[in-house]
Amino acid sequence: MAENKSRSSITIRGREVRLRTIGMLLLAVVAIWFIAANTASVQVRLWVPTVTMPLWLVLAVTLLVGAAIGWLAARRRAKGG
Repeated sequence: MAENKSRSSITIRGREVRLRTIGMLLLAVVAIWFIAANTASVQVRLWVPTVTMPLWLVLAVTLLVGAAIGWLAARRRAKGG
């Protein structure tokens, strides 16, 4: 009997893993590596004030805000709204 496998997943050590999950993990590793490699202080203009802070903090906050927006958009799309 032929096994019916989805093309969007692979088997790793006996477990089905979605390619989307692997892609997200790879993106997370690259993002963390990029953030860790950029540690110099930079000036960031926040509408009115200009603040000096480490670039890794700016990148980490940007990553978290982007992830939250993506999560909210996916959740809204799943609800059909």
